Amino acid sequence: MDDLTSDDPARIGPFRLIGRLGTGGMGRVYLARSEGGRTVAVKVVHPQLAEQDEFRRRFAREVAALERVGGGTAPVIASDTEAASPWVALTYVPGPSLRSVVGEEFGPLPAATVRALASRLADALAHIHAAGLVHRDLKPSNILLTVDGPCVIDFGVARALDTVTDGGLTGTGAVVGSPGFMSPEQVRGEKLSPASDIFCLGAVLAYAATGVAPFGTVDSGAHATMFRIAHDEPDLGGLPEELGPLVRSCLDKDPARRPAASVLAAGEQGPPGAWLPADVLAGLGRSAARVLDADTPVPGTADPASVTGDGPATGTRPGPPRRRRLTVLAAALAVAVLAGGTAAVVWQQRDRAAGTAADRSAPAGRGGDASRPSGDVPQAFVGAWEGVLAGTADVPKSTGRIEIGQGRRGEKAAVYATVTGERLCMGRSVLVSADADRIVFGESDVTVSVPGKECTPAAHQTLTVRSPDVLEWTSGAVTATFRRAPTGPEVVPAKFLGEWLEDESGPQWDGGQAALFERRLTVTQGPVGSAVVRFASDIPRTDEETGEPTGGSLHCASTAVLAGAGGLLVLGPPTPDEKVSDPECWGDGGSQNLRIAPYGGKERLLAYGMGADGEPGVYLRD
Repeated sequence: MDDLTSDDPARIGPFRLIGRLGTGGMGRVYLARSEGGRTVAVKVVHPQLAEQDEFRRRFAREVAALERVGGGTAPVIASDTEAASPWVALTYVPGPSLRSVVGEEFGPLPAATVRALASRLADALAHIHAAGLVHRDLKPSNILLTVDGPCVIDFGVARALDTVTDGGLTGTGAVVGSPGFMSPEQVRGEKLSPASDIFCLGAVLAYAATGVAPFGTVDSGAHATMFRIAHDEPDLGGLPEELGPLVRSCLDKDPARRPAASVLAAGEQGPPGAWLPADVLAGLGRSAARVLDADTPVPGTADPASVTGDGPATGTRPGPPRRRRLTVLAAALAVAVLAGGTAAVVWQQRDRAAGTAADRSAPAGRGGDASRPSGDVPQAFVGAWEGVLAGTADVPKSTGRIEIGQGRRGEKAAVYATVTGERLCMGRSVLVSADADRIVFGESDVTVSVPGKECTPAAHQTLTVRSPDVLEWTSGAVTATFRRAPTGPEVVPAKFLGEWLEDESGPQWDGGQAALFERRLTVTQGPVGSAVVRFASDIPRTDEETGEPTGGSLHCASTAVLAGAGGLLVLGPPTPDEKVSDPECWGDGGSQNLRIAPYGGKERLLAYGMGADGEPGVYLRD
């Protein structure tokens, strides 16, 4: 925890600030106390966000949703979403994260403790789901352990279910979550139900019992991890036998077959105060005692600055106050609102430095990744690489991508994606050999085929280092230059994101036709392999013989999977969305690539087909 500075108010609402816990994308987070001595975590929204009406509405909705949740979460103590600088205060939670306990302090938990953890977390999820929320980011660092039970925090990526289903605040196809603790439907960018949280719960329980995430860590590549979640069975080696049925039921690939939170909550919760091992409980007591050493600032002679419901911070702040500095452990125990949401935790200074990457750690000497060999892949090859297999960089006819993770010979250590004008093929490839400047992949499988069942596994692939950012890729008689490309859960450049409306000002739209047609293209954030682009068209119904309008219109929608992001956005052939499209709709053609090309002072998105030469579709910002 850091000292307050001249930029910080002394009070927010009725709470006197003690120190600054951090700064996120939505605002600053403070440890504070009420006049009665209650310790809370308070977040005040950044001024530039507070000026945006849409953000204020979203923030107010999330705070209101949190107030409905109840048990197993950090309750809202007070809020003012109408203030010049909106804020929310949540209950102080005296406990470390599950990640810290398992990954650093004590190692895997006993089976009885994991059973109690399962039922108590499920009870918290049942409250969350009953409030109309899906948490969307349940992971070890978002679970705090206390004497009375676990507490689920960080609703920064939670969204009310009605906003997910009505096209509101959460865009269709957006991928939100933490690699390693996501559900298959989350990886694919699909709309989420409470069953998604149950899958994440299963991954959390496996981690708690073994110290290892069941689908590996992002050290092997975020994309590879997400592929394992979507297509592979979990690695449950080391999981106690008595926990197998519980964890496997949660990790079922089919959301409909996963148990409901209310069913899991009926399991054995253990006696109050004794659900954790004795050494963990002792650690909780010591750290809770340390945090009591934090004093509030000694008031100065000047009127302190404050943030209230009546306006922004005013007045001048006295010089640095006298205080007893919090120890490193003391900073562990505050719940706060961090980037993009309404609750998070700061647990020890080392966790703050490590950020969310801490979830990738496993306890050394206890079966985690720290005790495993690092693998056979030289670091120079690790990452994503893309190149043009046919055509040119500006006019690609076929593209390739390979994302290489860490692994051993004989293991699937790479994810490939190949796009032609008619199809998209993705899969995983087995590492055959690797040295400092050359790596070879052999046997492959197919995990994605668009259209379905039209792909064959990739042939042997050889990559040779030409420079730190350039590889020569060879497969059979085909050779190409591959360059480093973005990787991770968010690879779409910001300039592409949003809604685009087809430009109907060209000569092909004369004769009043423009008023009859509307075609939209929506680009959302996500990883390679997810459906980040959605096409939607409204066109007039016509007579099959004459082509004359007959009245009414057709609504057609489709989605396209991202297969490359190394400059152009490369998309596989669109897949019709039959749930919302009229039966008479036809396909949207083959693979495409998207690029931004400003013209005449307007920002334009051009969509080029990859199967043949032709004019692009032209879209303007809506």
